[in-house]
Amino acid sequence: MGAVDYEAEYNNRARVPEHPTIMTGWARDAAAYRQAHPPQVLRYGESARHTIDLFSGRGAGDVATVMFIHGGYWQALDASHFSHLAAGLNAHGIDVAIPSYDLCPTVSVADIIAQMQAACRVLASDGRRVVVSGHSAGGHLAACLMATDWRALGPTPPNGFIRAGYAISGLFDLSPLIATSINTALKLNQDSARHASPLWWTPAVGSVFDAVVGGDESSEYFRQSRAFVEQWSAMGALTQFGTVPAANHFTVLAPLTDRESAMVARLAAMARL
Repeated sequence: MGAVDYEAEYNNRARVPEHPTIMTGWARDAAAYRQAHPPQVLRYGESARHTIDLFSGRGAGDVATVMFIHGGYWQALDASHFSHLAAGLNAHGIDVAIPSYDLCPTVSVADIIAQMQAACRVLASDGRRVVVSGHSAGGHLAACLMATDWRALGPTPPNGFIRAGYAISGLFDLSPLIATSINTALKLNQDSARHASPLWWTPAVGSVFDAVVGGDESSEYFRQSRAFVEQWSAMGALTQFGTVPAANHFTVLAPLTDRESAMVARLAAMARL
């Protein structure tokens, strides 16, 4: 069996030549959604990027907020590209929080994890329960939040405030990225990559976490999610693996805009746990 070409496996933009058109569509649709549904902007830190766009579903009842964390390999994009992804859950009366964060190489991956922990604490301080979700690097960050030892970070949020997690084409073991061009900005080594890899973190027993992958993604993305589900299941989490048929690394997000999609239905169910 030959060596894995990690550069080819993880270079999603090269794998999907039409990605510029897809991403232009994200920006257009996100701007339109923000205009029609202006978010409340919450701050969780001092940087200009330390903000959370909170899109209200104007629902009633004891329902958690879904936090969606964007991807971009920890070095690109911000929340404003993804506002439209709140549409499906908002249509079910569920609030959606979309944070921005500082980017590598200005900060490290570990710094970004800490920023998302701070953002999550702001939502908890507002009395919210949270479902953590994210795409690609955002899926990695969602898993980190799910396994965070909140007691070690200071005054603890309410017990069990994170209800569940949902990663879309997530990255859970960062070590394969070390030898790729992606690491030019990340500057990971073996120690920092392992420390920042939620594959090796310990979730609370009974934690609910799904890892789904686009059906047309690389074999490494499938391996990452399957390995993560198996590892966390062995530690007592309630995990499941799934696929989004005929979806690549960019189109895999489209179901979030559709109130009738299986992805939205699953997240809505998690919000009501």
